[in-house]
Amino acid sequence: MAPLACPNCARLNHFEVRVCPNCSFTLGYDPASEGFLFLGDNATTWRDAAGRDHDVVVCANNNEFEVCNWLVPTGDDTPFCRACRHNRTIPDLTADPTVPERWGKIEAAKRRLFHELIHMKLPLETIGEAAATGAPQGLAFDFLYDPSIENNGQQQVFTGHESGLVTLNLIEADDVERERIRRSLGEPYRTLLGHMRHEVGHHYWSRLIENTDEVHAFRALFGDETISYEDAKSLHYGGDGSGSGWTSDFVSAYATMHPWEDFAETFAHYLHIVDALATLGGFGMRMTNWPGEEEQPDASFDPYNAPTSQLVAEWRPFSFAQNAINRSMGQADLYPFHLSQKIIAKLDYVNQLVRRARNGEIRGAFTQPQMAAA
Repeated sequence: MAPLACPNCARLNHFEVRVCPNCSFTLGYDPASEGFLFLGDNATTWRDAAGRDHDVVVCANNNEFEVCNWLVPTGDDTPFCRACRHNRTIPDLTADPTVPERWGKIEAAKRRLFHELIHMKLPLETIGEAAATGAPQGLAFDFLYDPSIENNGQQQVFTGHESGLVTLNLIEADDVERERIRRSLGEPYRTLLGHMRHEVGHHYWSRLIENTDEVHAFRALFGDETISYEDAKSLHYGGDGSGSGWTSDFVSAYATMHPWEDFAETFAHYLHIVDALATLGGFGMRMTNWPGEEEQPDASFDPYNAPTSQLVAEWRPFSFAQNAINRSMGQADLYPFHLSQKIIAKLDYVNQLVRRARNGEIRGAFTQPQMAAA
């Protein structure tokens, strides 16, 4: 995503900041204007860079737990921001001294995800909104602390998705444990934001494809999702866990397990690419004169609305350059993946699915709205 300027002093800030380090004004992110507002008039009025007042308040999760920097219109029927209102369960913050910090990291990753989903204008119903409108399903999150794995016990809480509910084990917010899990599974890449994007990919498969005619186009690229998931999972983890042919047909080894996972991994990579290119563009940088490519980078392109061929033309040189920079700093590659023509075709499917959903051309299998009990 593009860097955000402080509306008071114009200093560029990271998305997560709550106080501008230059002018010391309190900042809040306003999803409606996709920018920061600052708290002026002795901390009584939220204003933008043009000096206009905004009738907003801080998210309830900021008031109570100081884990959110988003703002909520005072007329909303919920005290929670566009991201926090999807939380069904937050962790027990008294269970362990590390829990509040871990939850804060997870919420920061989730807000980055929601910024992108909102900008893409994808449907984002809560469970209650889905029930009221007849949408196939709403999106909700359970963030759970599982101490068993840290006490040499068997893991009880697993990260995953089911019927619009994303569950995330707080262990993923511990850098040491996440790296241990990554190495044990032979994964080249494992991040909180990556988890969020992957699991939400499952949600959008159910939200936009399941029980619709769209499933036929999905199967033509990703395969038949009606095969047994449990059998596919047992086969995947029963061997060496490396999958097969992932460098040529699948964006990751995990994507080889089942068509659902292939779609979720492809969806996550699409979000990775679009957000990283939007960040690059936000700093006014472009890759140019990349040899060996038929389509060259274009300084005027918008990654949120670009054709897939242009996304790839921009992404290949940028990811190569960033990998080179990371290596010069002694760090692992930013993007340790290869985009074959088969993977690009899958990315193109996701890109077009997002565009059609944004344009109202695909809405999913709506049901009759549930009536409230008398």
